[in-house]
Amino acid sequence: MSDNRIVSAYHGCDAETAKSLLAGVPFKSSENNFDWLGHGIYFWEEGPDRALRFAEEQQRRNKVANPTIVGAHLQLGLCFDLMDTRFTADLAAAYAPFERYIRSKGLPMPTNGGSAPDHKLRRLDCAVLNWYLGNIALRGSAYDTVRCGFSEGERVYPGSGIFRETHIQIAVRSAACILDVFQPSVLAGE
Repeated sequence: MSDNRIVSAYHGCDAETAKSLLAGVPFKSSENNFDWLGHGIYFWEEGPDRALRFAEEQQRRNKVANPTIVGAHLQLGLCFDLMDTRFTADLAAAYAPFERYIRSKGLPMPTNGGSAPDHKLRRLDCAVLNWYLGNIALRGSAYDTVRCGFSEGERVYPGSGIFRETHIQIAVRSAACILDVFQPSVLAGE
């Protein structure tokens, strides 16, 4: 079922990259083995501040010189929406066949890792999603986007169930879902 929903989303990047994207240069897909939602072009839904914080984190890692963001309107299209239990059930059911596949190839099972509290290296999640969505695509039903909510960061106060960096992230697998790119007004001084 296709989702005609259009959302505003934000992409953290370097200022030079932002300039190129605003001029019409296509986004590059992230294909790290630790990407939380598998391979795709990553956005924070309605989250300009979180996107900028990501770009600033990348600056501290010397991957970005001048952190900034661009906005985009995304049409979710055929969305593997992990905010809906139908899709989390599908993903859970995919794990056992994925594990059998990995074992049959004699490969080590990927694991999520990284430092607490967030364990940001999602190698297992990335591998399962890429494998599952790749198999669906082979059967002729490719998903355009993957969407999920994440509780991230420290608690906002002791005992809270709300975390400072909670967000909804979207991985765009089909660039046709990016309807337009814009400079957010918060950066344009409006």
